[in-house]
Amino acid sequence: MDTKYLKIISLGIFVIPFLLMIITSASTTNVTQEIQSLNQSIAALANRTSDYPPASVPSWLSLGSNAWMLTAATFVGLQSVPGVALYYAGLSKKKYAVNSALMVFYAFAIVLVVWMIAGYNFGFGKPTLVINGYGILGTPLPAWPGTYEASQTVYGPSNSMLNIPTSTYIFFQFVFAAITPVLLAGGVLERMNFKAWMVFVPFWSLLVYSPVAYWLFAGGWLNQLGAVDFSGGYVIHVDAGVGALAAALAVGPRLASERKLEAHSLPLILAGAGLIWLGWDGFNGGDPGGATIDAAIAVLNTNIATAVSAVTWMLMDMAFFKKPTLVGATSGAITGLVAITPAAGYVNGLYSIIIGIASGSIPWLALYKLEPKLKVDDTLGVFSTHGIAGIVGGLLTGIFADPNVTVYVDPTLRGALYGNWYQLGIQAFAAAVVFVYDFAITFGLLKLIGLFIPLRAPPETLQIGDYAMHGEVAYSDLLATLPAEQKPAAEKVEEEPSKKKEEGK
Repeated sequence: MDTKYLKIISLGIFVIPFLLMIITSASTTNVTQEIQSLNQSIAALANRTSDYPPASVPSWLSLGSNAWMLTAATFVGLQSVPGVALYYAGLSKKKYAVNSALMVFYAFAIVLVVWMIAGYNFGFGKPTLVINGYGILGTPLPAWPGTYEASQTVYGPSNSMLNIPTSTYIFFQFVFAAITPVLLAGGVLERMNFKAWMVFVPFWSLLVYSPVAYWLFAGGWLNQLGAVDFSGGYVIHVDAGVGALAAALAVGPRLASERKLEAHSLPLILAGAGLIWLGWDGFNGGDPGGATIDAAIAVLNTNIATAVSAVTWMLMDMAFFKKPTLVGATSGAITGLVAITPAAGYVNGLYSIIIGIASGSIPWLALYKLEPKLKVDDTLGVFSTHGIAGIVGGLLTGIFADPNVTVYVDPTLRGALYGNWYQLGIQAFAAAVVFVYDFAITFGLLKLIGLFIPLRAPPETLQIGDYAMHGEVAYSDLLATLPAEQKPAAEKVEEEPSKKKEEGK
């Protein structure tokens, strides 16, 4: 055979398989793309979202979980505005109702701004500080890129994943971040300079809330050591309670004549407490990150403990003060909500009852027996009702965590009653860490702010209240009590003719 033909045949032996491989690869790629597109179309039809672009319903997205998490986040938001705003306004003296509500409203708004700029990723983003494998701090980067907001939720140093968009998780975690300084405000009502509050809240949220959230919510070093906090007993309530104690100490007391709780509106208190109680279904029910069995267990346990705690507090009032009160009943409901929070998805119904009894009695004793000895003017007793109640709940989690319940959210978790005494020890250690860190940063931050802005409103401003602070009052009859030089111009004009008429007589 001619050598020329042999060369052609040899070249064909090598070239033809190569061409076939390219064709097959292209065909396989097309088939794979078609299969993926078909799967997305099937998922869209199953989820009844076929009218939307396929990209809006990726295979990792659970529509049920996403719907629940957005709803739960809205419930938690309503706890702050209007829930706590109404509750604190009603508990305050009449002349401070506007100031109390506005402190809450401002905190809710400014925390969202800080959260988007740096707070979320500082508390839930990729680690920026790791020591011996332990995640210490997240990375304070903005959370607003569109591709990031639309991506699947992945958070913390362990890259935990949820089947919801990152935007949903950012919003859900924001309402927790917001309610923490909102609650803290109760310790410094009726005397803090509003300008100092405006500076304090954003820095406190970034320097205290985000790091503690990273340690206990996002899988940081306390989580890595074994500490658990189902939905914020430590991250939110110990933070708020201890922060309130430190802030009350740094700011100083109310006017001597006003150092007594004088709730001026029981209807406002009841309305606020109701929103807080039922909003807590989203607070604890949303923590699993989706519409799971554990979410349902957490909601049920939340309401059990709250009801028992409210009744227990009323019984304590009757035993010591001879009468049950609405203020007391709502206080007991809130301590029940706080104490069950770190345990809600880890315990059974019986243990929820026991936690309710503890939360209706131990914080009561702290409020009426311990706090007076501290000689710190914590206006609404936030240290007892949130700080102490949060610690009680966190410690009882270490005792009562039931493997028959934790199997749905954290299968390795069990409490001391089930043989794991280490859990109780690490819960106590975590409480101590949060207490010391929170107190030190809060007190130090306020003292630093105090070098530039007075922390306490002037006595002459406090004598008048809302009108001197904000130029408005919650109730029109308060205008009649203002000094002449403080009254609105329109009211002065109305007074002039009447004065002249009186003089003419």
